[in-house]
Amino acid sequence: MEFYTSRKVSYSAAFTSLKKQYNTISIVRLLIAIAIIVLGYYGLKQDNFNTYIVPILGCIIAFVYLMRVHGNVANKKLRAATLVAINEDEITHLQRKGNNFDNGAEYIDFKHPYTYDLDVFGQNSLFQSINRTETYKGKEKLAQMLLTTLPHDVILQNQEAVKELAGKPEWRQEVQALGRMKKDSETTYAKLITWTNDSSKGINKISYLFAIIAPLALIGCFITYMITGDSSLFNWSIYIFIFNLFMVAGKAKLFKNEISNTTETDEILHQYSLTIAQIEQAEFQSEKLKTLQQKLSSESKPAGQLIKKLATLFGQMDSISNVFASLLFNGLFQFHVHVFKGLQHWRKQHSSNIVVWLDIIADFEALNSLANLYYNNKDYTFPELNTNRNITFKGLAHPLLNPATRVGNDVTFSPQFTILTGSNMSGKSTFLRSLGVNMVLAGIGAPVCATAATVHPLPVLVSMRLSDSLSDSESYFFAEIKRLKQIMDALEKENSFVLLDEILRGTNSDDKRTGTIKVVKKMIARQAIGVIATHDVEVCNSTAEYPEQLINRCFEANIENNNLYFDYKLRDGICKNKSATFLMEKIGVI
Repeated sequence: MEFYTSRKVSYSAAFTSLKKQYNTISIVRLLIAIAIIVLGYYGLKQDNFNTYIVPILGCIIAFVYLMRVHGNVANKKLRAATLVAINEDEITHLQRKGNNFDNGAEYIDFKHPYTYDLDVFGQNSLFQSINRTETYKGKEKLAQMLLTTLPHDVILQNQEAVKELAGKPEWRQEVQALGRMKKDSETTYAKLITWTNDSSKGINKISYLFAIIAPLALIGCFITYMITGDSSLFNWSIYIFIFNLFMVAGKAKLFKNEISNTTETDEILHQYSLTIAQIEQAEFQSEKLKTLQQKLSSESKPAGQLIKKLATLFGQMDSISNVFASLLFNGLFQFHVHVFKGLQHWRKQHSSNIVVWLDIIADFEALNSLANLYYNNKDYTFPELNTNRNITFKGLAHPLLNPATRVGNDVTFSPQFTILTGSNMSGKSTFLRSLGVNMVLAGIGAPVCATAATVHPLPVLVSMRLSDSLSDSESYFFAEIKRLKQIMDALEKENSFVLLDEILRGTNSDDKRTGTIKVVKKMIARQAIGVIATHDVEVCNSTAEYPEQLINRCFEANIENNNLYFDYKLRDGICKNKSATFLMEKIGVI
């Protein structure tokens, strides 16, 4: 918290100072513009304009210089404001006063094996708590990571990378700020990729040859005219100027097609180039980060410089809509012909790398998000990995619960399948979600909300919270049956970690009990690891038949001084207290 508070104060002060600079420069520029007008007016009025040329040129040079300074100050001001906002968001998050980060609601999938049941996406979700990505691809990369369990070696590489990035909070915020200052989107990304794959014809060699010869001829004629004073050469300069305009006008449709779907692409590319430069200039120790960094080049040229060059070319091509600039520069140099040629050449040489480079930005953003999670929760731990189906957590809790009040639990699957009992409100569902969420985090190389952990990263399969699918004409009960079938089919292919919460609620008690017992037996037959929560104590009797494969655990409700208390502590055995009966008697229901 102290880190975020100090940076908020620091950048707030910087923003105030830069705002004053920005306003001062704006006023000075206005005064210089007025001075240029006044000097020009008096120069023309007094018929001695030559004496005013030097001060007017001086004012113009000062105006152009201040334009550049003004632009730099504007960028610095935006950066300071963005960093203030980033640190305010972190403070708000840590104080549990809200969450301003993107929640990834578009990734909610009711049919996914666990994301809907475990609230991985959506408002107040795991994704929203972790997400510090700003680019479209970064957000997608983080979402995709949370949708699956990564291979063992990738998890270890991610753990190493996340630990290193957690120690670079200033650098991580710079990357985040660059992405936030000029947000891209799925649309802008798609347009850029479409442009890289475009194979439309370019300018033929003869036209390009004219674009070189004609401007040189114009310059030659004009310089010779200045030396000799031969007016015919001045006329020829005008003819060539008009010829250049006609040559460019004949290709105007080609130029506009080139940029028709890439509006503001230059600004987005400029931000990409700055982000890539941040990555290129950093020093990394972990294998994954160095490997990603080494991919940022093409033909031995840094990717940041190449992307910046592309941004410049797009910006120059976009100036074709500026009538005055287009007439002047195209008449003199056939400017847009050369810019178009530059874009064509860039695409031919480097376009295949753009997807790779933007994917690397996305990788860093996703890893930065996991690193931020670890930085904000230094009591979390990175699990030790194994391949012998051993899963152990100490002090396991849900990462979205308040650290000041959450209760941690120790649990071991070595391997065993747990039958969990306990009354409502005793903590069963929270415990199941804690297990599921932390298994997901462990499976992507992130730290887990526990004091210690040993994990075999297994695919996670959950049936906890299903919804009716009216569009598919499905009832809740049938949706649950289908989910159980999905889980059983998955268990046939590979070992998995299974979480089931009060299954078969849509049938009568006897049918539910019989069905639940058969599901439990089939689970252990397929060597599943995990937990099934139930209110039916008779299901717990299955442990006597399978003492090596099943274990009973429970959450108890404590009745003290005629009041009901929950300590949320996991115990061995079967739940014995009857909290429902107690509560109904206490409030007069029965």
